[in-house]
Amino acid sequence: MLRFAETCDLIAATTRKLEKTAIASSYLRSLPLIEAQTAVIFLSGRPFPAYEELTLQVGGALLWRIIGELSGKSERELTEIYRKHGDAGSVAAEALPERKESNLSLAEVQGVFSGIAVARGPAAKAGLLRQLLERTTPLEAKYVVKTISGDLRIGLKESLVEDAIARAFEVPLDLVKRANMLLADIGETLRLASFGKLGDAQLRLFHPVDFMLASPVESSEEALGYFHDASVEHKYDGIRAQAHMSRGEVRIFSRTRDEITQSFPELPQALASLPNDAILDGEIVAWNAAWNTTSNRSGNPDTNSPSAGRALPFSALQQRLGRKKVSARLMQEVPVAYIVFDVLYLDGELLLDRPLRERANLLNQLLNAGATTAVADAASPSARPVHAIHPPANRSSGAGARQALFGFATELPPATVLRAPVATAHTAEDIETLFTAARDRGNEGLMIKDLDSFYTPGRRGKSWLKMKRELATLDVVVTAVEYGHGKRIGVLSDYTFAVWDGDRLLNIGKAYSGLTDVEIAEMTSWFLAHKIEEHGLRLEVEPKVVLEVAFNNMMRSTRHESGYALRFPRIVRLRPDKLPQDADTLERVKEIYAREHSA
Repeated sequence: MLRFAETCDLIAATTRKLEKTAIASSYLRSLPLIEAQTAVIFLSGRPFPAYEELTLQVGGALLWRIIGELSGKSERELTEIYRKHGDAGSVAAEALPERKESNLSLAEVQGVFSGIAVARGPAAKAGLLRQLLERTTPLEAKYVVKTISGDLRIGLKESLVEDAIARAFEVPLDLVKRANMLLADIGETLRLASFGKLGDAQLRLFHPVDFMLASPVESSEEALGYFHDASVEHKYDGIRAQAHMSRGEVRIFSRTRDEITQSFPELPQALASLPNDAILDGEIVAWNAAWNTTSNRSGNPDTNSPSAGRALPFSALQQRLGRKKVSARLMQEVPVAYIVFDVLYLDGELLLDRPLRERANLLNQLLNAGATTAVADAASPSARPVHAIHPPANRSSGAGARQALFGFATELPPATVLRAPVATAHTAEDIETLFTAARDRGNEGLMIKDLDSFYTPGRRGKSWLKMKRELATLDVVVTAVEYGHGKRIGVLSDYTFAVWDGDRLLNIGKAYSGLTDVEIAEMTSWFLAHKIEEHGLRLEVEPKVVLEVAFNNMMRSTRHESGYALRFPRIVRLRPDKLPQDADTLERVKEIYAREHSA
């Protein structure tokens, strides 16, 4: 473990990626294979292979408490050390007492991690962690804590670890990346690389593949500058979700690779009706199936079909997120739909290297094979028919075969799985018409895709484009600031901001992106000179700084005093030209909310 920690310090000491990968590859090459497999997992910032579902469930508060107990330092002393370094691992390295060199192995550390993962209750976990840290040198403790926290902070992203494996065993980097993506186990990837058998890697179902990402464009003209004959879909205000299905088992994963099946228990039962093993990519949205579209400018679909509904704002869906149990009442009050737009795997075949036009045809065939209806969608008159899996309401005994196909529990309300409607655009005018229809329908904007594009996991290229326009901006007053971490150690970079309600400032959000490093440094000096109260890493400051912030959506929220929260807020610019009293009011916030939610 000590050599691992020393290697991590060497990697952290250089900013050059080539040097980082050279150090890592040399280290991996020098280890016995079994140790190298564990080391490469730790170098990726994880205690376990990605595919394993073990989690340590050790929070920052527990780490902080144990470091405090073992070091004998006061809360104030630990806070000062944290301000200097910006992470708990470095606090452990400085605060913990010196010890003789340990003989702790990587395998022993991973063994303790496994014990912590299965231990029940914070007391049991704390006991195991305390015993481990009592055996480590401060340097080893630094990287034990960093691994538990999930980020080594040495500038070695997983992509560089993959590069180090390729260099160590002299194999093509693209094969390493593909094997690691399919296996979700960088240790096993290293083993295959050592034997020259990366081509043997097989997709591991029920572990998410990285999502393909889209690049933003400002205009329809810019979009068509990258490719012609664009495939166009609406951009929905929900959460990206990848569904894995095999032999009736369905699990759903978010873009952060977390499993979210439990938050949407009605969706797996709808997807289980599909007869094929598959991985689908799509968006989960709150869904109003009863929305009357007959007055919509884009068409008159059958209002009894699922696609006659519309996606609701994200604030509605938010009620469903992060819940371990979802009541039948909440499922009725906030019904959801899974809007599918891609298929990545089908019956043993990985489809990533098939062009979008082929994947789209396979997706249509797959959804047709389930219990589907084909209907015209309200999105655009040129969209092809939409295939919707919508469980029947009738559960009489006469529908036994149908019930067996769906396998629905009677206590769950029906869910909708909907093929994302697709239109084709050849001109900027086509895209503008579709964009207007998307906004009229309450959606964020458009996804514009190259029909010849492959599915490239984790990459943000120009094959998929997203076009949306800001909802609005607000001028707000900064009321509190917090110290950052990583490259923003020692500077105040996270700003809480407020709007006026009469003569009171009510907080409405928090942002940490948008300003330059120079601006952040200048503002840090100002805030330190104008602090009112200090609460650890958070400072209340004089309400004199005005910011202009942009955001994607607004929702009702009890998190802030204003009763509202902004989705994806970001700082557009400092407004030194405005006095605090010139900032926006709660009435302005209510106007924006009402306009957006009345669509």
